[in-house]
Amino acid sequence: MSNNHHDALFILIKTLTKAEKRNFQLAFNKNNTKEDVLFIQLFNTLDKLKEYDEELILKKIPAIKKQQLSNVKAHLYKQLLTSLRLLYKQKDPLIDLREQLDYARVLYSKGLYSQSLKILSRAKSMAMEQEEVMLSYEIIEFEKLIESRHITRSLENRADELSAESKLIELRLSNVSKLSTLSLRMYGLYLKLGHARDARDAEMVKLFFEKELPPNCNQDMSFYEKIHLYQAYSWYYYILQDFVMFYRYTQKWVDLFSEYPSLQRTDMELYIKALHNLLTAHFYTMNHDKFMRVLEQLETFNTENQESFNENTRISAFVYLYTARINRYFLEGTFSEGLSLVPQLEAEIAEYQLKIDQHRILLFYYKIACLYFGSGDNNKAIVYLNKIIHLRIGNLRADIQCFTRILHLIAHYELENYSLVEYLIKSVYHFIAKNKDLGQMMEEILKFLRKNIYANPKALRSAFADLKEKLVQLSQNPYERRSFLYLDIISWLESKIEGIPVQSVIHRKFVKKEKRI
Repeated sequence: MSNNHHDALFILIKTLTKAEKRNFQLAFNKNNTKEDVLFIQLFNTLDKLKEYDEELILKKIPAIKKQQLSNVKAHLYKQLLTSLRLLYKQKDPLIDLREQLDYARVLYSKGLYSQSLKILSRAKSMAMEQEEVMLSYEIIEFEKLIESRHITRSLENRADELSAESKLIELRLSNVSKLSTLSLRMYGLYLKLGHARDARDAEMVKLFFEKELPPNCNQDMSFYEKIHLYQAYSWYYYILQDFVMFYRYTQKWVDLFSEYPSLQRTDMELYIKALHNLLTAHFYTMNHDKFMRVLEQLETFNTENQESFNENTRISAFVYLYTARINRYFLEGTFSEGLSLVPQLEAEIAEYQLKIDQHRILLFYYKIACLYFGSGDNNKAIVYLNKIIHLRIGNLRADIQCFTRILHLIAHYELENYSLVEYLIKSVYHFIAKNKDLGQMMEEILKFLRKNIYANPKALRSAFADLKEKLVQLSQNPYERRSFLYLDIISWLESKIEGIPVQSVIHRKFVKKEKRI
C-alpha cells in the first residue's frame, strides 16, 4: 500500500517549504479551470497524507477517476516545477540566465536577429562573469549559428572574434570536464576505500591520480578549472593521509573565493564545502586556533545568507556546521559538553531524512557514539553504534563500519559485558577480515580483549600498559595511523591506566598542547 519512497510527486510535495506551498497556492487558486481544480485538490490531499495511498486518494477526491489519476498527477508535478522555477529565479541567477537564452531563441524564431544577438551578448557577459563555461559555450554556439545563417551587419571581424572565443571556451570546457571527472572519481575512491590501508593502496592511488591528471593543467585556468583541480588534489592527499598537503589545497580552494568574491553568492554551496574541507584539515592537523577562526567564518556566512540558501545549500550548511561543531568538542576533549548538540542534530536528521545521504547519516551516528563514549555513557554509545551496524549500506565506508564494531566491543567491555564481548569477538574479526581492513592496531585490540576479558585488576593494569606501548609503536607507521583518526585508543588506554575518564585525558592533552599520537 505504501509507495511513499517511490512516488516522485508525493516526495516533491513532502519536501516543499511553507513558503513554496504558499507561492504555489497563490499562483493557481485564481481563475481555475475544472482540470486546475482537480490538481489543486490532489495537492491538498497529498500534502495532508503521511504515506502515499492511491486508494485513499481516490476515496477523498471522487471527482478523479482511477484512469485519470496518472494524468492529473503529471499535470500537478509540472505545475509545481513551474511554480518553483519562478520562485527560485530570484535566488538562482543561472535560472535567469537560461531564461535569457529562451528569449533569444524566441526572437530568433521571429526573424529578429539583432535583438536576439543583443540578448545573447548580455547573457554571455553574465555567464563569463559567473564562470559558467558550459553556458558560455552554448551562447557562443548560438551566436555562431545566427551569424553563419543570416546577414546581421555585424562588425567585419565578428567571425574571427567568435572563432577565438569558441576555441578558448572549448579548451576550458575540456579541462573542466576532465578535472571534474578526476575530482569525482577521487571522491568515489575515498567513499569505497577510506584512507590508504597500506603501501599497495597508496601506490594504486598515486598511479591512478597521475594517469588521470590532465597535462599542463596549471596554466591560465578559469575559476572552475582551478576549483576542480584543488578538489582532486585535496582528495588525493586526504586518502594518502598527507594532511599538511591536504591543508594547503583546501586553503587554496577557500582563497580562490577571495579572488572571485561574487561567486561566494552565486555558488554558496561550493564555498561552504570549501570551508568544511579547510575545517577538516585543521581538525586533523590539530590546529585549534585556526579551526575556530574558520568555524566562525562558516557560522557568520550561514547566518548572513540563510535567507538566500536553496534547499541543497541549507542541507550542506547543516551537515558541515554540525560536523565542525562536534569536531570542536573532539579537539578540546569536552565530550560531555558536546552532548548538548545531539537532540537538535537528531531533529535535523529526521527533517532531512528524504534528502540526506546514508554516508552522512553513518558519519553522524559514529560521531554521536564517540561523544557518548568519550563522556563515559557506554550504553548510549552502543545505541548509536547499533544504528550503524544495522544500516543497510553495503560496502559504503567499510573503514567506518569496521571501527564501529571495534568501538562496540570496547563499550561492552567497559560495561563488563564480558560474555557478550567473548561472543562478539569472532564475528567482529570475520567482518573486518572480510572487508580486508584488519590492520595491526585492530588485531592487537582483538587479541587484548580475547586474552584479558576475565583478567584480575592488577594484571589488567599491566596489560593496558603493554597494549599502549605496542600501539604507540604502531602509530609511527603511516598506514596504521589512520586507525587512530577514528578512535583515540591511546587516550582510552591512558585513562584505564590512570583510573580517570577518557575525556579528562584528552582535555589535558589539549590544554598542554600534547600530541595525541
